Amino acid sequence: MPHGESWFSLLPLHERFMAFAAIFGKPFREDGLTWYAHEQPGVQHIYGALFTLLLLVIIAVTTETSIHNAGGNLVPSAKLTVRNFVELLVGGCFTMMADIMGDKAARYFLPLIGTCAFFILFSNALGLVPGFLPATSNFNTTLAMGLVIFSATHIYGLKVNGFHHIKHLFGPIWWLAPLMFVIEVISHVARPISLGIRLMANMTADHMVLTIFLGLVPFLVPLPMYILGTIVVIVQALVFSLLSTVYIAMAIEPAEHH
Repeated sequence: MPHGESWFSLLPLHERFMAFAAIFGKPFREDGLTWYAHEQPGVQHIYGALFTLLLLVIIAVTTETSIHNAGGNLVPSAKLTVRNFVELLVGGCFTMMADIMGDKAARYFLPLIGTCAFFILFSNALGLVPGFLPATSNFNTTLAMGLVIFSATHIYGLKVNGFHHIKHLFGPIWWLAPLMFVIEVISHVARPISLGIRLMANMTADHMVLTIFLGLVPFLVPLPMYILGTIVVIVQALVFSLLSTVYIAMAIEPAEHH
C-alpha cells in the first residue's frame, strides 16, 4: 500500500473528503513534522481517530449492556469478556492515578485520564493491523491531546489554588523570580509538546519497523516485531496517562505543599 495510505483510502467518499480537507490548508505532512503546502493534506489520522472513537463507543455500549443485564451480580465471568477487559483497564488506570493523587482526585479525573488511556491504547493497537495507520502516529492528534491535558492542568490548578498557582512559578527566592518565571513558563509550555512528540515519534517508529518487516518477510519472522510492537502500544499509553496524572496532581496540590 502506498506511503500515507490505508484501507480507509478505499472509502467511497475519500476523494471528496480530501478535497474538503484541502480547503483548510495543509499545515503538516502525514508524519506531522514539516510544512509542505504543495502536498495533499494528510487525513489518515482523522480516519483512524474516528474509527477508534466508534470502536470505543461500541465497547462502552457493550459493557454498559453487560452490567445492566447482570442484575446486580458483581461476580465476574470466568472467561474473558468485553466487560472484564474494560474493568481491568479502568481498575488499573484508577489504581495508578490513586497512588499519585489520592482516591478523591483520582475518581474526579478518571474520566479524563481514562478516556486518554483508552483512546491512545486502541489507536496504537490499530497500527498493529496491516494496512492501517494509527491516529497517534500524527503530531496533530497527539499535540491536541497534550493541549487538553495542559488546559486541564492550569484550569484546575487555578480553581484549587487560585493566585498561588501563578505565584509558585516565580520560585521562593525573590531576586531570582524573573529568571525562575521564564524557566517555569518554558517548562510548562514544553509539556504538551513533549507529550505529543514522544507519543507520535514512538508510534511512527513502531509502525514503520513493523511495516518494513511485513514487507520483507510476511510470515513468522515479523512475530518478534509484533511482540515488541504490542509492548510499545501498552507502554506509550501508560506513559502518557502517567505523565498527565503527575502534571495534574502537581497543579492541584495544596499551595502550602508547593
